Amino acid sequence: MPDALPEVLVVEDAEGPRVDLVDYLSLKGFQAAGVGSGADARQALAVRLPDVIVLDIGLPDGNGFDLARDIRSRYGLTCGIIMLTGFASVDDRVEGLASGADIYLVKHASLREIEANIRGLLRRLSAAGPGDAPPVPAPSPAGWRVEPQSWRLIAPSGTAVQLTATEFACVAALFRCRGTPVPRGDLIAALDRPSMRYNDRNLDALISRMRRKVAGACCADLPISVVYGVGYVFRDLPPA
Repeated sequence: MPDALPEVLVVEDAEGPRVDLVDYLSLKGFQAAGVGSGADARQALAVRLPDVIVLDIGLPDGNGFDLARDIRSRYGLTCGIIMLTGFASVDDRVEGLASGADIYLVKHASLREIEANIRGLLRRLSAAGPGDAPPVPAPSPAGWRVEPQSWRLIAPSGTAVQLTATEFACVAALFRCRGTPVPRGDLIAALDRPSMRYNDRNLDALISRMRRKVAGACCADLPISVVYGVGYVFRDLPPA
């Protein structure tokens, strides 16, 4: 029995680009469909979850940032999200990745580039499994915990917050070295993606957003502190 075609949902309010991308992906061996609003996307997702969602930010009934957060909240990491938008500033890119996107592309990307990113994301998603998760030391039962399989950070109270791929890479790198500062350069290297090159400014922005996210979800302060002149440290120490 042949393998099922990978499914892609294109969420784009402009009919021309949406139809062009759906037609192109269909010709390239994907099972592609398109919708033009956030409400239509939510309705489609309630029926069937695709492998990858290609998501615009500017939608007629909301924005892609909020929709991405909603998708991650409802469905976790069971599908990939690629943001494809005309918003190209660093702040927009950081916001997109922080809201749950795996890849952030601007709209001058060619159809071939979009296809290549979808295929690359599908490979990463299919390879992700319990045996492939980065090793994380066992935490103190009373301390913070990281779940590599689900990309969740769990507070001492037991409350969990769902992390994006980028957030998890950052937290895991710091958690593995609890109590020891991790240089900025090492964190930036761990976070770099083809669609997003990190630097000091957007590293700081990412950690600031994570602090707010964790505070809102867990009612606790994220124990990540800046070490001036070095980088960041996860201060929730393991038992002696």
